[in-house]
Amino acid sequence: MGYNEASPPRQSWDLPFTAEPEEVATLRRLMRLHLGLWGLEDVVEAAQLCVSELVTNVITHVGLGTPTTLAVSMNGTYVRIEVRDPDTRALPTLLDAGIGSESGRGMRLVASIAARWGVELRAHQKVTWCELSTAPVMPCPVNDSPRLSRAEGLLDLYKAEQSPRAASAEGHRLRLACAEETAINIIADLLHWLHAHGRDADDVLDRAQAHFEAGTDVPA
Repeated sequence: MGYNEASPPRQSWDLPFTAEPEEVATLRRLMRLHLGLWGLEDVVEAAQLCVSELVTNVITHVGLGTPTTLAVSMNGTYVRIEVRDPDTRALPTLLDAGIGSESGRGMRLVASIAARWGVELRAHQKVTWCELSTAPVMPCPVNDSPRLSRAEGLLDLYKAEQSPRAASAEGHRLRLACAEETAINIIADLLHWLHAHGRDADDVLDRAQAHFEAGTDVPA
């Protein structure tokens, strides 16, 4: 649901809190409540995930007990989520996380879900923000092919039990982001399996890349 003249008033709000793991669930509930009051149920799941990752980033890289503020507002047709903390040195970045590493995955997930994100340095605080579009977005057309069908079937078998199922544009982005993480886990597990059976994982990756670029199947 996007903005129109009949939409309820959307007053900006902010909430100071202490960066502790137990605060994350409370902040997620508040996001659901406020976005519901704004008539933006379609972006609730994506917004909750972004809040979780942004706050967890403060806990992990700035420290437990950090005085932090969550601020939510509308920027045109975008929901803007800000997490403010006093440490201007620890800047979030998109790390090229290695296989099996959780570091860097949070901000990469935010970047894949949000329409845009960034970091602002102010006099005495850092603001990490992201924006979620409330305007309808048509998903890109996908060609029907046996390879894509096999990949989608594998993702369905492998995905987490509580994967998001929203039907909105943001829900579509969220599903794609989670599917990307699932695909990474599948590849990592296959590489572990190959290594355990004495195979050269790098060689297999090179061959798979060659088949991908050529658009051919691996010979049986």
